Amino acid sequence: MTKEKISILNTLDTQAWELLEKSIIYYKGYPIGTITVCDQTQSGLNFDHCFIRDFVPSALLFLMKGRHDIVRNFLEETLKLQPKKNQFDAYTPCKGLIPASFKVVSIDGEESLEADFGEKAIARVTPVDSCLWWIILLHAYVKATKDVKFAMQPQFQQGIILIMELCLATRFDMNPMLLVPDGACMIYRRMGIYGYPLEIQSLFYGALRASRKLLICAGNEEVVTAIDNRLPLLRDHIRHHYWIDMKSLNIIYRFKSEEYGHTAVNPFNIYPDSIPYADLSVWLPKHGGYLAGNVGPSQLDVRFFSLGNLMAIICSLTNERQSQAIMNLIEEQWDDLVGEMPMKICFPALEKEEYKIFTGCDPKNIAWSYHNGGSWPVLLWFLAAAAQKTGRTNISNRAIEIAQARLSEDEWPEYYDSTSGSLIGKDARRYQTWTVTGFLLAKELVRNPEYLDLISFGEFDTEKNDRFCDL
Repeated sequence: MTKEKISILNTLDTQAWELLEKSIIYYKGYPIGTITVCDQTQSGLNFDHCFIRDFVPSALLFLMKGRHDIVRNFLEETLKLQPKKNQFDAYTPCKGLIPASFKVVSIDGEESLEADFGEKAIARVTPVDSCLWWIILLHAYVKATKDVKFAMQPQFQQGIILIMELCLATRFDMNPMLLVPDGACMIYRRMGIYGYPLEIQSLFYGALRASRKLLICAGNEEVVTAIDNRLPLLRDHIRHHYWIDMKSLNIIYRFKSEEYGHTAVNPFNIYPDSIPYADLSVWLPKHGGYLAGNVGPSQLDVRFFSLGNLMAIICSLTNERQSQAIMNLIEEQWDDLVGEMPMKICFPALEKEEYKIFTGCDPKNIAWSYHNGGSWPVLLWFLAAAAQKTGRTNISNRAIEIAQARLSEDEWPEYYDSTSGSLIGKDARRYQTWTVTGFLLAKELVRNPEYLDLISFGEFDTEKNDRFCDL
């Protein structure tokens, strides 16, 4: 690498860090999070909010740089926003929820935090992923600081238990996944992912793993037992029923429908004619595979959803063979999934009548834009983490090279449009904080592979004491 190129890359990193610094928000004089857009001269509906999911890459960067205070403050203050009892009012957040976002408000010189649990959001969808990300981030904080006593505080143990009780509650459905409405996660606009979307199942599994380590204090045995019971069931269900490769595709192709009883080979009554075999049989490489977007009654969503698949690798929801197969698929279908800006949030996009039916004719989610096949630079850090976990560092290096050639020049946009990701998103916000942090975090994971330990998990073993007792 030439001195000139090294200088350019150093300047790029410096600019990115400066933008991250500008995004930090303060509450009563101390740092508490980052706003959605680094450029505070911009204004918008929620530009001044700190979103829980958005803050995660920022928080991981701060932990890597030893700036633990901002993450600690974030965890403490967001926990205070968690409702501790039910109000028996359908329009108020239920016990255990963590808000989608918050902002600092000042009235007569007195600062307070105003939380949004989805009641102000577009479509008014409750954010299911916030509480899952909160637990995963708490786990990362304890790993980075080795401050187990922080998580052992009664309010934190109670906060985790309330989230677990919410997630593990008895419902009408009888399966190990988490049932959620459409738009309850990063894809927060209608995209036909209601039911059991992969992204939520991957985060749910990661949050269960983190909770298992964090619930240390006496009196939590009942919840820990419930987690121990759920983890292998969830893992095995996803690995078996969500997995798509040429072998499973051949089995699905020959499914018999309307089967009854415990011996049914097609338990979800998937109708084979609903699967686009002609396209899938060509697109799937011989040694590639991935987790479906959703599996439910008569439904197999065969779209590739990046965050769910990458997070499944990171938290060992997939086994080693499946993890390698996902990375094989990404590498062999690079132009479709990565293209000119890492990477597609989902593939393929919904088009024509499907687009109209699934999205409700959402003008922002036209084909190959935004959540409907758009390219999201924040996914770069998930790709880098999955590449490190599987030993496929060539993939992360290649993706980072693509990103650093464009992001700064394009003013760090929220997302990109077109089949290749060559166009800056039509409605994309510039200087998006998690675009900046996704880039920086990916580079940190490549430079320092040991940081992967903050966010990843190994294979779950019920025989081992999977807690933080030894730190």
